[in-house]
Amino acid sequence: QVQLVESGGESVQAGGSLRLSCAASGRTFSGYDMGWFRQAPGKEREFVATISWSGGTTYYADSVKGRFTISRDNAKNTVDLQMNSVKPEDTAVYYCAQGRVAFYSSNRYYRAEEYDYWGQGTQVTVSS
Repeated sequence: QVQLVESGGESVQAGGSLRLSCAASGRTFSGYDMGWFRQAPGKEREFVATISWSGGTTYYADSVKGRFTISRDNAKNTVDLQMNSVKPEDTAVYYCAQGRVAFYSSNRYYRAEEYDYWGQGTQVTVSS
């Protein structure tokens, strides 16, 4: 049974920084792409960032490019999202997710359907 547990969400002022972390257990972490998505009130869940199983490739949504950085530690089974220069529009529940297929990176990484396990989410609130 795969479990993903996010942490690090908090309230922060615009322009500040915070770091989200996701701890994974249940299957070989190093074999799967990992992603971060977010969902704001009244909006659909949207892609934020993804990192390949090897850590060698990352992709970001245009809205966070240059401000957020995704990283992983395969020895610790964790994936992090460093969020800098946050804006009020970054306010959302942030979810980490694990890719469906081992040792495979989908070119549709921005689609929620490409991930089969999800965490419970962590709330990020950015005030202006």
